[in-house]
Amino acid sequence: MGENYQTWLWEKTGERCVTNLKKHGFDAHLVSTPEEARDLVLGMVSSYETFGFGGSDTTRSLGIIEELKALGKTVYDHWQTGLSKGEDLELRLSQGRCDCFLSSANAVSATGEIVNVDGVGNRTNAMTFGPKKVLIIAGMNKVTPDLDSALARVRDVAGPMRARSLNMETPCAETGVCTDCNSPQRICRVTVILHRKPMMTDLSVILINRHLGF
Repeated sequence: MGENYQTWLWEKTGERCVTNLKKHGFDAHLVSTPEEARDLVLGMVSSYETFGFGGSDTTRSLGIIEELKALGKTVYDHWQTGLSKGEDLELRLSQGRCDCFLSSANAVSATGEIVNVDGVGNRTNAMTFGPKKVLIIAGMNKVTPDLDSALARVRDVAGPMRARSLNMETPCAETGVCTDCNSPQRICRVTVILHRKPMMTDLSVILINRHLGF
């Protein structure tokens, strides 16, 4: 078989991104497969007892939640079914005070910034301050050339697809185009850019050379 040029290009871009993330104080890694990412994560977090998960398809696709539960760890996951409004709120609050918080990113720039946009804010809060350890895991499809293109990716790609996946009644979920709406179900309400590693947060970034998440 011939060379996979997309994988090659993502590898080169990922290497540049990791270098710049490290310059900005982040602990950063590039791995080839989801299996490598899962093993790396489990090795990093073995000493922790409580875990929070942001609304992320990427982290869930790695099977980390199941692995942690099998080890007897406490997992705060507001994506459980059948939760009351109060239970949902308590789980989101617990994510901000757990030992280790895991999430993905809406975009990561090759210049070393991480961009996330939230509707509630529990994810963006937890990844900046509170947990002892934060892991941000993202596929290379989320890496863009620079900060401007990272912000554009959130608006033009991640936002519409996420709204559609959640069955939100927003213009972008219908048309695929952001209209900067005032919909009650708008999910783009809080924008957080990690220009550098937060001063008091131990934060690792793991990039996977695959297409993962939105």
